[in-house]
Amino acid sequence: MEYKIIDRITIDPAICNGKPVIRGKRITAQTIMEFLAAGESKESILKQYPSLESEDIDAVLKFAASMMEHNYTVKQMV
Repeated sequence: MEYKIIDRITIDPAICNGKPVIRGKRITAQTIMEFLAAGESKESILKQYPSLESEDIDAVLKFAASMMEHNYTVKQMV
């Protein structure tokens, strides 16, 4: 079963082990965030992934920002 998270971001246990992906493709939100964190431009990413649209990258950023709205508890593992 596929779940639509933010516009264009979906989670499906059958695709990429349930990681958030762009429009059901096998391109994870994490992959795009890693490119952006490494300093890649949106234009460069779109050249590397021609099936993506500019709005897909915007959706990944929106998705990542929404993850920061949650509260997290850090527990020390022994």
